[in-house]
Amino acid sequence: MRAVRSRRGASPDLRRGGRRVPARNAGERLRVIFAAFRVKSFRFQWPADLLTSWAFEMETLTLGWYAMTQTGSVLMLTVFGSLQFLGTLAAPGFGVLADRLGAGAMLAAMRASYAALATVLMALAMADLVTPVWVLVLATVGGLVRPNDIVMRNALIGDTIPPAHLMGALALSRVTQDSARIGGALAGAGLSTALGLGRTYAVVSLVYVASLALTFGVSWRAPLPDPASAPRASVVSASGWRDLLNGLTYAVTTPALLGIMLLAFAINLTAYPISGGLLPYAAERVYHVDARGLGLLAASFSLGALAGSMTMVVTGGPERPARATLVHTALWYALLLVFAHVGRVGVGMATLLAAGFVQSIAMISMSATMLADAAPGFRARVIGVRMLAVYGLPLGLLAAGLLIPRVGYRSALTLYTTLGLTVTIMIGLVWRAALWRAR
Repeated sequence: MRAVRSRRGASPDLRRGGRRVPARNAGERLRVIFAAFRVKSFRFQWPADLLTSWAFEMETLTLGWYAMTQTGSVLMLTVFGSLQFLGTLAAPGFGVLADRLGAGAMLAAMRASYAALATVLMALAMADLVTPVWVLVLATVGGLVRPNDIVMRNALIGDTIPPAHLMGALALSRVTQDSARIGGALAGAGLSTALGLGRTYAVVSLVYVASLALTFGVSWRAPLPDPASAPRASVVSASGWRDLLNGLTYAVTTPALLGIMLLAFAINLTAYPISGGLLPYAAERVYHVDARGLGLLAASFSLGALAGSMTMVVTGGPERPARATLVHTALWYALLLVFAHVGRVGVGMATLLAAGFVQSIAMISMSATMLADAAPGFRARVIGVRMLAVYGLPLGLLAAGLLIPRVGYRSALTLYTTLGLTVTIMIGLVWRAALWRAR
């Protein structure tokens, strides 16, 4: 639903209900952009998601710093980081529960667990009993649940937001994550330095409690089957395992969903390691900067992502989200290829800024494609299956760790970006009817 200009250079227009709304009417334009907030559930969900995302980032930075300073072990730090993905394997199961119980009810239960775990760690820290072992234990328990928060968020949006406003709602939801990666991380660093671990976790616990209170205001209704959809999408199985199998089968046998799932795995395998886990290596060995320089590199990507999310909010998103996913993923790989070969930190930051921007548009468009193509009774399960693609990220990092010492940093990244770009093009060709030509 992108903005367009007339031949005379008139102001961009936005779509609402299938017709154009002139952008020069500022009040009308704002109503179109923030149409999702007309839904009561979303008015509660958005601030609840925002607080949860900020608390996540505060926790990740605070505990990561604690693990590193208390043990001096990079292995300890990487083990802690890997535990954050532990619950991804359970994502399809969480999707089954959401389709049965409702995503709102699941979010409330999950966020209650976040608050409880944060309170336990706060108590341990206040009593001076916290140890790295306790950090790993609590990270393991939290890691079983936390990765599935995004599954519930997107499923709830798909269940409550009208299709015409879905892209804007997803973009607004993405803002909560992108802003947290900047502000939440900085807040966690500042609080842990100024207040110490115990008091920092008191703040984190309060943020989780506030998020939980807002979550009680979202819709808790389980999605109803779509009577107009295929019979397989409206059959509710009595078996949880059968529901899970049905969700996997549905994703694999729906062409657009299968193509998107494979693309998501390729992105996690070959793109996110470059803009995430390998940044410390680039900062030290390529750009020869300190931790502050590393922070600026990471912030550049996050700022670009936030700008991309805001652009999607303002414009309403592309008309063809599936096509936009392919195009912006290809641009992302092209920018990462440039990043692999630049030697100046300033140019690297600018490249990451642009990469973060197109990455955000690609990921929001991908989510919109999945929600639009999945039947109502299958949305949460489809998003849960999509979350399994995240396991490409640790595989990509491990492979890069073995490859870089043998062929060099630039050659390894060139291989990754070339492979990712090739897979993106192949997916576009194989599923062109379902992805490239789809509206």
